[in-house]
Amino acid sequence: MKPLVNIIQKQSGAAFTLKKNDILTVIDPMGEQVSDMVLFNAEDYKEKLSSGKSLDFEESLLLTKGNYLWSNRSQKMMHILEDTNGRNDFLLAPCSPETFKIMYDYQGEHPSCLGNLQQHLNPYGIAVDDIPTAFNIFMNVQFDANGKLSVNPPTSKAGDYIRLQAQMDLLVALTACSAEDSNGGTFKPIHYYIETEPQHIERKRS
Repeated sequence: MKPLVNIIQKQSGAAFTLKKNDILTVIDPMGEQVSDMVLFNAEDYKEKLSSGKSLDFEESLLLTKGNYLWSNRSQKMMHILEDTNGRNDFLLAPCSPETFKIMYDYQGEHPSCLGNLQQHLNPYGIAVDDIPTAFNIFMNVQFDANGKLSVNPPTSKAGDYIRLQAQMDLLVALTACSAEDSNGGTFKPIHYYIETEPQHIERKRS
């Protein structure tokens, strides 16, 4: 039986829990759309995703198939099983209202990944200051020899996906990113589905 596909509408988000060994698949259904992902230990929200630990222990700035995402307590949180695009970012923070004021010179209200993460994590008692740097799925951040950063359109095509297996019970929050530069100037939905352990067994048999 195929898992239920969940849809995150453009410039919005979602939060949900995973059990250890569950598999999360995040899909870019139309191409060139980023999804910010943050993780928390479902048993203790003070343990959360750490970009610094992940880049340090994986010894790479570009995390993809075979790499792990690590917590601030040096524990494995997710294992990347598949990654059809292969380009993700772990340097830049979720876009926020300040992002659009400072970097876009935008006046007024603008949807943001931080705002969407905050909205969906608030029912779990997680405040905005507790939200870590996100793992920016499909985001194409480049850097030159002098360290100058640039955000280019994602290289993901319609149907590209990343598959990750939970290494502990997790609280997960995902977005369909709201920053123009990150998504090639357009906004589109993100799809995701979850496979639980019995489904893993059935998949192996089929």
